[in-house]
This record gives sequence, C-alpha cells and structure tokens, in this order.
Amino acid sequence: MTMSDASCRDIRWIVVVCVWLATVTPCLAVEPADPSVAAPTGLPPRGERVGLAFESGGVPVLVGAGARRQLVVTGSFSSGQRHDVTREVAWEVSPAGHARIGADGFLEPLADGDLTITARLGDSSAALPVRVERTAEELPVSFTNEIVPIFTRLGCNTGGCHGKSDGQNGFRLSLLGFEPVEDYAFLVHETRGRRIFPADPEFSLLIMKPTNLLPHGGGRRLAEDSHERELLVRWIRQGVPFGSADDPSIERIRVIPDQREMPFDGRQQLAVIGDYSDGSQRDVTRLAILESNQPELASVDSTGLVTTKRRPGEAAVMVRFQGKVALFRALLPQGLTVAATPPERNLVDTAVINRLRVLGLPPSPVCDDSTFIRRATIDIAGRLPTADEVRAFLADSSADKRDRLVDRLIASPDYADNFAAKWSALLRNKRRNGTDSVYTFRFHDWLRDALDRNLPYDQIVRGVLTAAGDAEAHPPVQWFREVSQPGLQMEDTAQLFLGMRLGCAKCHHHPFEEWSQQDYYGFEAFFTQVGLK
Repeated sequence: MTMSDASCRDIRWIVVVCVWLATVTPCLAVEPADPSVAAPTGLPPRGERVGLAFESGGVPVLVGAGARRQLVVTGSFSSGQRHDVTREVAWEVSPAGHARIGADGFLEPLADGDLTITARLGDSSAALPVRVERTAEELPVSFTNEIVPIFTRLGCNTGGCHGKSDGQNGFRLSLLGFEPVEDYAFLVHETRGRRIFPADPEFSLLIMKPTNLLPHGGGRRLAEDSHERELLVRWIRQGVPFGSADDPSIERIRVIPDQREMPFDGRQQLAVIGDYSDGSQRDVTRLAILESNQPELASVDSTGLVTTKRRPGEAAVMVRFQGKVALFRALLPQGLTVAATPPERNLVDTAVINRLRVLGLPPSPVCDDSTFIRRATIDIAGRLPTADEVRAFLADSSADKRDRLVDRLIASPDYADNFAAKWSALLRNKRRNGTDSVYTFRFHDWLRDALDRNLPYDQIVRGVLTAAGDAEAHPPVQWFREVSQPGLQMEDTAQLFLGMRLGCAKCHHHPFEEWSQQDYYGFEAFFTQVGLK
C-alpha cells in the first residue's frame, strides 16, 4: 500500500467518524454560561461613513412598464464594516420623471431611456446606470412566469389550501404551482370559466375573492393597490394568455447580497434576481417566497427586508421562486474577542474555530482528561471506558495521549463492532424469520470486516450498490432483499450515500430543493433493471 493510498483511506474514514461525532456533544461544545463573561454586544462601533455603493450585480435592464427593480445601497465605514442604508438615502433620477423610487428603494420605470439613479446620504453618493425599454408597449403577461408565482407567494397553492389533492371549495391548483398547464385549465376553463370576467377584469372572482371584496375562506390575501393585483388585472384584460413555447424559463435565482455581518437590531434589504434562459434578468423580489430558518435571530418580511434581533448566531433566509432556491446568510457576531483557541487537530476543528472567530464566540475550555476518555470511548467504541483504561489514561503525562487514544480506539475491534451496528441499521439489515438470520449475520460480518480493514468509503458503497449473486456468497445482496422496490432503493441511496432526501419529489417538485419528479424518476430508472430471483 502506498502512502497516498493510506492517506486517502484515513481521510475518508476521518470524515465518516466526524459525521458520527457531530451527533453528540464534542469537546468544543458550549458549556453553561460563565457569569464572568461579558454579555453579547454585537458588532463594535462602525465608525465614520466613508462611502456608498449599489449592490446591483451589473447594469439593470428593465423591459416593459410592469418591470420593477429592488435597489440595494450599502454604506462602507471606517471600521471596515458594511451596512445597508437603502432606507436612509435620498434618491435622484436623471432624466427626471423617467422612474419612480419608493422610500424602500423599489424602482418603477415610467419612460424609456438610459437613466442614472443617484443615492445620497450626507456628503456621500453613489450612481447606478439603468436602462429602461418598451414601457409604452403592452407586453403580454406570461402565465407561467408571472401569474403562477403570485399564487405561490400568496399561499393559494399550498397543501392546506387550493393545492391539496381535492382542492378547496371546488377550486384546485397544482401543489406549489409545479404544473402550470393544469393550473391554467382549472382557472380559465373549469366551471365554464366563471372565475374570469374579461369584460370587466376587476369584477373577476380571481380578483374579488383574494381581496376579500367577496367572502373568502382564506381571508384577505391581496391588497387592492398591490403590484400583484395590478398584474392579475392586466393579464385578464389581455385575454388570459398562457404564453408560448418560446417564452424564457427561469434557470436560477440570486440573492443580493448573499451574506452580511449584521449588528443587533440591524436591517438588510435583499434583492432577488432571476436569470432566464434567454439571457435576461428580472427582479423577482416581490414574487419570491422568503423564510428565515431562525426567526429568533433574524426575521424577513414580504419586501425582502431582514431585521435582526439581539442574539448572536447565524441565520439563513431561504428564497424560493418557481422551484429555484437561493440563500442569504446573516452573521450576528457576539462581539467578544476570540483569542486563545484549542489546538486545531483536523479539518473539522479548523472549520469550527474559523466560524467561531467570525461570530465572536469564544469556545469553551478544552475538557479534562476524564471527560475526554469517556466521550471518545462512547463515540468511537460504543461503550464506557474500563476502570483500568481510565486510570492508565489519567496517569499518562505524554502530550499526544489523546491522539493515541483515538488511534487505539479506531484500531480496536470495538470500533468495527460499533459502526457495523450503526451501518447495519441504516442499511435495514434485520431478521424477519429464522431463514433470514444467516443472510443478516453475513451482511453484518461483511460490514464489520470492511470497517476493521479500513476499506475506503467509496469501495463500501460500491460493494453495496453493485452487489450481485447469491446473498450467502455475496452478503451485500441482503440490502436488495430488504429494499426490493426501485423507488425505495433510489431514496435510500440518495439519503444514505449522497445526503439528499428525494422522497417528496415522487409526487411533486420538492418544496425546499431543486429536485423535480423528472429527477426522481430519472434516478429511479438506474435501479429498474435490478432483479431478484
């Protein structure tokens, strides 16, 4: 065996061990609060403002009177910090009268031309060129790209409303809008088209129900002066076009900015930009769904404004639009100095320490020897250390005794026994009757032997997924005996070996990921040729 081969095996299994260790309390875990430690203060004073800049991601091009753009302006400060000042600046448009900008930085074009948008705050200013085209034309509204996202944003097509299998009060939509052709038929043609009134669009049920001008079980979902209502009325007035096969499709979305260190009680305006198949870009901030995974750290409203609370940590804002997903990360440093840190012994330690420095979170002290041997033995060997092992470890004064303990535990039979039991459970290796016991034990022994020999992870996975022959001669075949359906084989493979959950995509597009039914059944097709005799 070459040194590179050995290193690869060690690295692979270090990663596997770290995954298991991450499920329990590591030595760097946060201990109970020390009353001597200062309370969180957040970011230090930001200092004097030294400049302004637009967060634009290029020169915006707005096409049509219905186009919009969320502007984001960032202030730079003498401390090196950068903070959102979108709602603090004064706006200027040149030529005057060619666009209207709200106090929140939401831009609405009024006339064609090459514009210059200037943001001023005190003695600082920043300029952004913007091109506006075709505002005098009545551009057709795309049902797929513009109308369906409104239903998703308002919650009309969720599983608790019209998106459930039998709909709500006789009206059904596809779940989360992933079947726009069906949605168009339900809305325009079902029940003789009673939901649409082209002669007077504002009196259509599609408009009067969500604005609560007519009784609506879901309450008021749409403001009468909203851009969404205006778009729906314009679509009905145009004759409810579906669109054509040549219409561009969304390829990805981007959040501007995608990460920011923020103070306590701070604010950050987000802009969501959609990149389309024809190379165009459109602002979809007011059509996307924005949700915070840590509302106690940071919340986000329907305009894309993130507001932080007085707690340190890291929050992610998930942005969804037509099956595409993007993230904004808000970092709220505690404000404490991270000076002395434990020694970094592997890539996991390095990643943890670097993140703690960014967040201003001092790690808890390194645990004592008796705690370390107990944790390490339970995590790696799956048992408590013996009294003799504890006494010998505590009596050892060498500097590398912890490293040697980990190496000894990984090399011990207990390590193979412990992780073979874990993987055996994950791979559904269980006895159903007396006949199965032989194959069950053989598969368990195969896993244990692979772990004991430090077989690389990719070779273990390959051994399971490509197993063929009799289960007695080829123990990994037992997995196919327990998981006999191609769909379940695919789902288990994705979750166990790729870290992805694809089960939702069997019936509909995954609500929080980019996986579609096409991805699900395309992946499943790899397993359809597997047969059992």
